Amino acid sequence: MPLTAPPRGCRSGQSAQLLGFLGLQAPRRVPFRTQVLLRYSVVRKAHTEHLPHDTKTDSIRNIGIIAHVDAGKTTTTERMLYHSGRTRHIGNVDHGNTTTDFLPMERERGITIQSAAITFLWPPKSTTSPGQEPKTINLIDTPGHQDFRYEVDRCLPILDGAVCILDSVKGVETHTERVWQSAQLSKIPRLIFVNKLDRDGASFKRSVMEAAARLKTWPLLCQIPWWNKDEFVGVIDVINEVGIRFSSTGVMTHANWDNIAKDSPDLQAEMDTARLRLVEILSEHDDAIMEEFLEHEKDVPAASIKRTIRKLIMDGEARFSPVFAGASLRNIGVQPLLDAVIDYLPDPSDRPELEVLVGTKTYKFAKLLQTAAKTGQHTAQPPIVSLSHVFKVVDDPRRGMMSFARVYHGAITKSSHMWNSQIHGYEKAQGMIHVSANDYHDVQHINTGHIGAMTGLKSARTGDTLITFPGHPGKTAPEAFRNVRIKALDTPPAVAFISIEPYSKTAGTQLEEALRKLSREDPSIRWSTDEKSGQLILSGMGLLHLEIAKDRLTTHYRIDKNSAIWGDIEVEYSECILSSSKPQRALFDRPLRDNAGKAACTVSLDPLEAHHHETLLESSVERNGNVIHIAIPLPDNADIDRLPFDPELVRQQLLNGALAGLSRGPRRSAPVRRCHVDITFDPETDFFGQASTSGHITNAALHAVRAALKEAHANGQVGILEPFANVQIECPEEASNAIQHDLASARGGQVTEVRKPDDDLGADGGIDLSKVYAPPDPYDQIQSLRGPKKNTVRMLQIVGKAPLKEMMKYDSQLRSMTGGRHSLQLDPGPLELVTGPREKALENGGQ
Repeated sequence: MPLTAPPRGCRSGQSAQLLGFLGLQAPRRVPFRTQVLLRYSVVRKAHTEHLPHDTKTDSIRNIGIIAHVDAGKTTTTERMLYHSGRTRHIGNVDHGNTTTDFLPMERERGITIQSAAITFLWPPKSTTSPGQEPKTINLIDTPGHQDFRYEVDRCLPILDGAVCILDSVKGVETHTERVWQSAQLSKIPRLIFVNKLDRDGASFKRSVMEAAARLKTWPLLCQIPWWNKDEFVGVIDVINEVGIRFSSTGVMTHANWDNIAKDSPDLQAEMDTARLRLVEILSEHDDAIMEEFLEHEKDVPAASIKRTIRKLIMDGEARFSPVFAGASLRNIGVQPLLDAVIDYLPDPSDRPELEVLVGTKTYKFAKLLQTAAKTGQHTAQPPIVSLSHVFKVVDDPRRGMMSFARVYHGAITKSSHMWNSQIHGYEKAQGMIHVSANDYHDVQHINTGHIGAMTGLKSARTGDTLITFPGHPGKTAPEAFRNVRIKALDTPPAVAFISIEPYSKTAGTQLEEALRKLSREDPSIRWSTDEKSGQLILSGMGLLHLEIAKDRLTTHYRIDKNSAIWGDIEVEYSECILSSSKPQRALFDRPLRDNAGKAACTVSLDPLEAHHHETLLESSVERNGNVIHIAIPLPDNADIDRLPFDPELVRQQLLNGALAGLSRGPRRSAPVRRCHVDITFDPETDFFGQASTSGHITNAALHAVRAALKEAHANGQVGILEPFANVQIECPEEASNAIQHDLASARGGQVTEVRKPDDDLGADGGIDLSKVYAPPDPYDQIQSLRGPKKNTVRMLQIVGKAPLKEMMKYDSQLRSMTGGRHSLQLDPGPLELVTGPREKALENGGQ
């Protein structure tokens, strides 16, 4: 039987014939284009094959899906799972049956609330050639809503690559820029997937131009959309020079170029142009492909183009970003995107060498191990058997607390006793699991490069570092490595809170236990007890964040709503120091847990200024909007290694005390921000031998900070900070003046710019947009022939900032001013000093 291309428009009933094609193909004799399309055309077959947990490092891809809310992250993830054979049906966000959004609140609201990890193989085992093994993809679907930005930020550092999804109707949105910047900080290589090209108003060209202008990356067009008149039917792979159509179930069929030329005569020319422009850009930055370009011009081999693209994006600086097209809801473009993940994004071994902190100093992890070997420490065995980082903790109803971790070195097993360098204690897992959303697979170990979960860890929290040492663990870790940790994300300050007043002591105890578990799951959730009223105060990142937290308390932790009085969600103000305070020395000399002891330290406070960040010392720590500098002066001719105490441990204890003191200011019992704290711990006057226990040192710092704050308040030098939101409103032109007036006068805000939605394409951000290629959209020529439409609503964008309190329920106000024809985007803004009438209103008891 001769090997021919699969028939156009084939369906699942023809899968046997297609598998026959695959079994008969001879890779060396079949044209490349036919081979690619044959594999794409095989109908995906649901399977429950065992996922390989011992995959080699170079066969792993740890990737994340990042984007603005409603860009199609979860929909794209669902198609990836289906086409890989991981699931038997395609989940739908609107139907509430998606795999990764499995929480009841997620399915009810149709948004992603918590990041979900899932593992699958690509390409599917049934489509791989003999001798070829599929890659293991560990994928994390992250939230897009701004209230859950911390959930995104804490997952990004453990990823090796990311897919950034753009809504082709809305283009690059504000939160897209924020998550892109977060990925930039972690140096994560990225692909761009322009989604929803089947929607009215979709523009591939505008999305590409906005990516260049606003994300400041050079778009490398690996695909262009295939339009049949104004209908989006598939994609054109400009590297392999093939056209791919998609059925409603995602089956891909061969593109007959004769038919393409008949239906779309300009498409061949557009593909040639796209390929030529892609090769020209690559040749400007790579000598090898430059030589091939001079020899072959646009006919540079596809393998060379792919190799160069991978090379240019590997550093994670995002100077270049491969761009792909599709419409996930209609199953268009997902399989080629998965191929791109394998072809371009790095495996764990391709990433830069891991850096770790030892105290306040940063080391390359491999160099740290080599240094230990040279000094004769642990010469028989490696000094560290495994190193992993906890990036997420989830309370599962069946398995209890699950700690998700990325393994960077060695392998962790059920029998591993792991040193937690944050709490300075050992932990042991009861079980190890590979997690696919809410589906679990028990495993015996988690190897280097893999992501997995552990059950039974008693104290591990998000950001903790777990280390396994050789031999049986002692009471403490080896001195050289007890403080080794992977840098964790600082938890951002809370901006909103809700008060809870339990009716009974029993209800209060149950609620406190639930809050402990909730804050361990999500460190951006904080809770405390008001010393004056006895109320429990639950703080979070915004209105939606706290609504979700409240729902989780009542549904997951089964807290009876009627067992307490729940207040309204309100804005959380902060306090700040307006001028320097006098040094305050505190001596703490009281028994703690029946243990006598004493310790002292001296604290001075200053308003935080720019130069404190510019001259940040090694012994300084930035936390919760404050900079805390801890000094331990050495006696004359003394060596720090000969101090009668562990200086790093004392620094941590002093830091803990300072943070506790700054958590509640003297004016409103609100957290203190924008403060530079200088703590001095003199070994000669503040250390009292064995009598200086950890609790006494921590309490000395706590009391010294509170004394300094109290002295500043007595002198009228404590101000109030109010959280502001950066506001972007798109509205009809006729409503813009009323909205600007309302923001500036009634809401206490400020309008900084009014522009057309297309104005931002004029700012190049270092990229000459005139040199950026993007194919024309199908309606460009039609619009120019028709001229401007009559009765078209002209839209404007209003950019500014306003107090968060005034913005929390502003959407309903805008609805009445615009007739519902608006969009409101809020992003975290700065803390502003409250003055004038607003300060007086707060002093008179206003929120």
